[in-house]
Amino acid sequence: MADIKKIAFQGTLGAYSHMACQAVVPEAEVLPCASFSDMLTAATTGSVDAAMVPVENSTAGRVADIHHLLPGTGLHIIGEHFQPVSHCLLGLPGTTLDQITEVHSHEQGLAQCRIRLESLGIKPVIHSDTAGAAKDIAAQGAPHMGSISSRLASEIYGLDILLEGAEDLDANTTRFLLMAPAAETPTLTTPSITTIIFTVRSVPAVLYKALGGFATNGINLTKIESYMRGGQMGAAQFYIDCEGHIEDTAMQHALEELRFYCVEDGVRIMGCYPASPDHRG
Repeated sequence: MADIKKIAFQGTLGAYSHMACQAVVPEAEVLPCASFSDMLTAATTGSVDAAMVPVENSTAGRVADIHHLLPGTGLHIIGEHFQPVSHCLLGLPGTTLDQITEVHSHEQGLAQCRIRLESLGIKPVIHSDTAGAAKDIAAQGAPHMGSISSRLASEIYGLDILLEGAEDLDANTTRFLLMAPAAETPTLTTPSITTIIFTVRSVPAVLYKALGGFATNGINLTKIESYMRGGQMGAAQFYIDCEGHIEDTAMQHALEELRFYCVEDGVRIMGCYPASPDHRG
């Protein structure tokens, strides 16, 4: 992996994205960004060496608004990281859980704790990010308000942990992509993931045919997403993750067949990068 001295993430200090940065590049300086767009721009313009991009959560599904931003950045995926997410319900020092009537957090955090919050009769309030919610709760000083945030956020903003493990599912995990301006391809013998974005031609059964090359060449697809493209309801763009190296003969054959069914210049390799040991776990 490239020498990453500075890395951007979306959110405030104490966010789970911040924790992911600490896990992957613990010595790097971090740059908190207000939005996904700001984070990706920081990496594109060279303000940082890489960006830590959340793409999906095992409980709440894909992270909204991120996939459609990725193709236009010019960035490449150079790694992946699976971050365990254990939510804490935080409150002002000295408050108790029965005083909390509303909790603030990012919509993903709230979605991951939905059943628990309903059982406690606590109203969820959407915030721009989990750690930012903790920061604001600490500043407002209202004892009835809490946040769904990380243990790190409680330490940074001086809040009490009123409930640990607030998530509905124990194996709550967020997958992150490490993205940088320059591609880094691992050695051919390294277990790898290849991420591809493509746009198909408008012909019958085209998606079935386009993906057929992966099946006939024994390549496993671990993820597929579809998105509307260019504001047109009929123009779909697809995002896939494949188990395999971009330079492998089987992958090259699969890509050749994929390109046949796509529009001109309709296939883009977003990255070929080492597979995390947790990729299929």
